[in-house]
Amino acid sequence: MVNVKAWDASEYLKTEQDIIDYLDAAAETGDPALMQAAIGDVAKARGMGQIAKEAGVGRESLYKSLSKDGNPSFATILKVIHALGGRISIQAAQA
Repeated sequence: MVNVKAWDASEYLKTEQDIIDYLDAAAETGDPALMQAAIGDVAKARGMGQIAKEAGVGRESLYKSLSKDGNPSFATILKVIHALGGRISIQAAQA
């Protein structure tokens, strides 16, 4: 019998550059669900409990918000991005 483990992106986000590249690639797709999942992966890689504390939200609430079926508010996303040490920046789209 072969053991197959589900792939978990958070296990591969080891450096700041890994995280930046991962989030940037997710953002470039324009898919809000993918971006939400990527933020969740990064929060998991950094420690969901610590990120929740820094963002001022409950750990279980954050897990739920960033899950596949979650529907986080924009305020929650901003708090998590800030807790991750990031910020949102707007750039002109490439023509």
